[in-house]
Amino acid sequence: MTSRTAQIKRDTLETRIQVTLNLDGQGRGEFATGVPFLDHMLDQVARHGCIDLSIQADGDRHIDDHHTVEDIGIALGQAVAQAVGDKQGIRRYGHAYVPLDEALSRVVVDFSGRPGLQYHVAYPRDRIGQFEVELFEEFFQGFVNHARVTLHLDNLRGKNAHHIAETLFKAFGRALRMALESDPRMQGVMPSTKGVL
Repeated sequence: MTSRTAQIKRDTLETRIQVTLNLDGQGRGEFATGVPFLDHMLDQVARHGCIDLSIQADGDRHIDDHHTVEDIGIALGQAVAQAVGDKQGIRRYGHAYVPLDEALSRVVVDFSGRPGLQYHVAYPRDRIGQFEVELFEEFFQGFVNHARVTLHLDNLRGKNAHHIAETLFKAFGRALRMALESDPRMQGVMPSTKGVL
């Protein structure tokens, strides 16, 4: 299999983002986004997705975290799209259920080439520490739009906001890992009856 790596640099008037990833890594993560709880969640994606992932960000956090979080999702989506290439030989679909104590979440992904997000998550409070939980949806929307995937995220139960978020990101990593795995029976084959994704 050819190397499935990517480097993305995204500079705007609001943020400067750098993403480096290897889809066939060992789960190593390095994060300096200025948003500590997001760093913790991104580390879950790397570890549970077996993706080597480095993200540095400098954003207009004197306003709030919105632009930084959204643009990290965009840049990560661009990096995944670049690294996966033409999608021949991948499983295409991935899913995962992940529990953490009382919380349970399900994530399903399809590398369909069609951006679509279904986000069904209710948090018991508006913030985890200083992090505004509504920004997670912005992160995933940015990712979906630029990775060109269909993504369903459902929190099935949970009382602790930190646990709910962590189950989502762990399940996201596991679902990506499954979808992006090489399928030995599909080598050189596009996983679509259309012949293109």
